[in-house]
Amino acid sequence: METLTERSPGPPRTASAQRMATVALTALAPAAWGTTYAVTTELLPPGHPLFAGLMRALPAGLVGLALTRVLPRGDWWWKAVVLGVLNIGALFPLLFLAAERLPGGVAATLGATQPLLVAGLAIAVLHDRPTAWRWTWGVLGALGVGLVVLGPQARLDAVGILAGLGGTAAMAAGVVLTKRWGRPAGVGALTLAGWQLTAGGLLLLPLALAIDGVPQRIDAAAAGGYLWLGSMGGLIAYTLWFRGIGRLPVGASAPLVLLSPLVATVVGIGLGESLSLLQSLGFVVALTALLAAQFNSPIPRGRVARGGPVGDHLREERIR
Repeated sequence: METLTERSPGPPRTASAQRMATVALTALAPAAWGTTYAVTTELLPPGHPLFAGLMRALPAGLVGLALTRVLPRGDWWWKAVVLGVLNIGALFPLLFLAAERLPGGVAATLGATQPLLVAGLAIAVLHDRPTAWRWTWGVLGALGVGLVVLGPQARLDAVGILAGLGGTAAMAAGVVLTKRWGRPAGVGALTLAGWQLTAGGLLLLPLALAIDGVPQRIDAAAAGGYLWLGSMGGLIAYTLWFRGIGRLPVGASAPLVLLSPLVATVVGIGLGESLSLLQSLGFVVALTALLAAQFNSPIPRGRVARGGPVGDHLREERIR
């Protein structure tokens, strides 16, 4: 019987098949993030967005540290803090501020520009030269999301626009630096997720307590919502995300964030919303751009990546 640390013998998979499997697993992260709006509005106490971000980050990060029992070493102390601030600590407050100042559609459209920002940053940091097709699919992806989520009553607010772009830029920088720095030898994606969620959660702790405070009442539904955000939307999602960033070209991983607004739209349909013809067209355009980006990104040469988050964790070197 196959175990977690050993693989049953069988025909080797091609690099392309393993690439698609990695894409599918990585896509689960932004898909899970796409449920955040519905969970927040349907299950959580209103008026406490920073507290929700804190509950999504810090408990999940501490669980990750408890599971792996691996702490950063050397320059990875400051690297983990920088990545935690970009991917978690700065991202959440800026997105919440954008959500308060802008309609959800405008905020989602700003987030859909992340593949373009990643492509721009990759030129300077990774010396990666995006092709014309990659820029084209990035523009079409943002346009498609805009058609899906922008309504006729969309209003613009300067502070909200800056916050939305700031949050998107923070995560884009986090993606590029995660790709640039990789992971320390013997450290898996679960450990990296635990470090960053803990660092970002500690940054959010004073903000959440000072601005939002603790909700007066947390019922069973809210507890379930916080559990979902911290587990599938937190530790599991970020483990899959960091694993995918390490194995995929940035041109393939960055467009996957388009799944978040698309999944949010699908969830909204399940809750009784409907799409117009123009919105349906935008959905198809965004999904086509996301898929096309996978086929237009080269498969990295060298060792074919193996294992998954569980296997990575079991193979981690215990750094004391």
